[in-house]
Amino acid sequence: MTFGPIQENTYLIYDDTKECVVIDPGCSNAIEREQLIDKITELGLKPTRLINTHCHVDHIPGNPLIASTYGIGLEIHPDEVQVLSEAPAFGGIFQIEMAGEQPDVSAFIHDGDEIRFGKTVLKAIATPGHSPGSLSFYNEVDGYVISGDALFYRSVGRYDLPGANGKVLFESITKRLMTLPDDVKVYSGHGQDTTIGSERRHNGFLKREAFV
Repeated sequence: MTFGPIQENTYLIYDDTKECVVIDPGCSNAIEREQLIDKITELGLKPTRLINTHCHVDHIPGNPLIASTYGIGLEIHPDEVQVLSEAPAFGGIFQIEMAGEQPDVSAFIHDGDEIRFGKTVLKAIATPGHSPGSLSFYNEVDGYVISGDALFYRSVGRYDLPGANGKVLFESITKRLMTLPDDVKVYSGHGQDTTIGSERRHNGFLKREAFV
């Protein structure tokens, strides 16, 4: 689902057990919050985990809604704690309405951790650079990766923001994401999906030696 003035992609990941992980709920106003809850209800899902790939303002506004509605805590990388604490202050600038105070972090996710729900396993891959503790989530069985704002269709995440680092982002993409098989689908935080192979061949940013 795509929400907000920055067109952020929110993901509901589930299998036939109907257990669900909500990743980056970007619903930024009352109408979008209702749409997200309605979709979860329509699909008969049971959210069991709430995860942020990173904690920029456009990825977190629905955290309070999901946490309070389904009684689950927030899971992030520890290096995103400061980003999370500062993000709500930027809501007004981007016309993004928070659904309440951000929930407490119930668990930290580190590189290599397995996110398990239903019959599904996602592997956490540390992909910092766009933000200090950005994570991607790889499903090897089904062949897809949720890349957050690290890698986009024919582009990459911004690295001119506070806490960002172009060199680190370049290494994250080339050494962590581009090592995945060509046919792995990439679902990004913004824009259309793509594949690792397509980006390897056509993403002009990756033909540089570094991002500067």
